[in-house]
Amino acid sequence: MFEIFIKTHFAGAHHLRDYPGDCEKPHGHNWKVEVAVRATELDQCGMGIDFKVLKKIVGAAVDILDHNDLNTLPYFQDKNPSSEHIARFIFDEIRPQLTSDRYSLYSVTVLETDSQGLTYYGNQN
Repeated sequence: MFEIFIKTHFAGAHHLRDYPGDCEKPHGHNWKVEVAVRATELDQCGMGIDFKVLKKIVGAAVDILDHNDLNTLPYFQDKNPSSEHIARFIFDEIRPQLTSDRYSLYSVTVLETDSQGLTYYGNQN
């Protein structure tokens, strides 16, 4: 089993509705994102998945978030744009493109700062 990952980032604004504190006010973050794919076999070039392919797929999802007020995006109309929901959004956006007989999406990690974040693994049934 191989775990292939890329790291990227995006900047965005948000506010957490009904949050009892400062995060209820509009503010921004420079979120860091790490996406991991697990491969059971390698292709003819000896790769689980080409980094270039993985970056393109993840980049398209992150571009939806980058330099936006996340609260105004359709996905976040009925849910707070918390790091948890951001990780799930990215996971759900990229999962269909990262499922094959050799590899599948494993996790999405989102960090609000260098010292705090979370990892979403999807529904690991």
